[in-house]
Amino acid sequence: MDRTPSRARPARGFTLIELLVALAVMALLALVSWRGLDGMSRATTQNQLRADAVLTLQTTLAQWSADLDAVVALAQTRPIDWDGRVLRLTRSGGDAANPSVLVVAWTLRAGPDGVRWRRWQSPPFSTRGAWQQAWTQAASWAQENSGAQGSYGGPNGFSDTVLIPVQNWQLYYFRNDVWVPAGELQATPANPQAPIGSIVSMPDGVRLVLTLPPGDGLSGTLTRDWVRPTVGSQRS
Repeated sequence: MDRTPSRARPARGFTLIELLVALAVMALLALVSWRGLDGMSRATTQNQLRADAVLTLQTTLAQWSADLDAVVALAQTRPIDWDGRVLRLTRSGGDAANPSVLVVAWTLRAGPDGVRWRRWQSPPFSTRGAWQQAWTQAASWAQENSGAQGSYGGPNGFSDTVLIPVQNWQLYYFRNDVWVPAGELQATPANPQAPIGSIVSMPDGVRLVLTLPPGDGLSGTLTRDWVRPTVGSQRS
């Protein structure tokens, strides 16, 4: 029995509409994928900025605590002084083999990269005359408007370190079981009308309140309490 071979059907291709739909779906998938990758990249960058800011803040506060821990009270000198703009400290040099004294200062200064917390340090010295000179220079440094390192940095041994961005800062002293604004002598029964001025002796505690500016790193208000090592119990 003879069979007539069937005619082969021609191959069917994509229509123009099907091709356009496929291209639109691929473009949509590419857009969604790109947005997902961009979001991951932004999150990674923000987390890295925050981690760097936390590390810098921790290092700065460690230096702050180290300066307060090393404050010394010498005859005819001030261990601490706050005038509302700059905090000056007289501290030991930290080298037991070669005993010396330093003057350090902390302040807010504006510069090309905004307002930042800065730390100034004198070279080590061992005479009262050198202390007086460094104490005066620390106050002059805080009054400078330049954002550069300043006239006391470099070969003469004075250092000026730019630290973290800070919008505002406040200091409080702990004396007689009460926190009072730094620079304000606490009234006592013997002296009920205590004048405003710097406290000559070292307080039992120092409270630091920093207002950090908004940004990709850290922001908000941070409070750090320091307690004099000779004080037996933690103050809060």
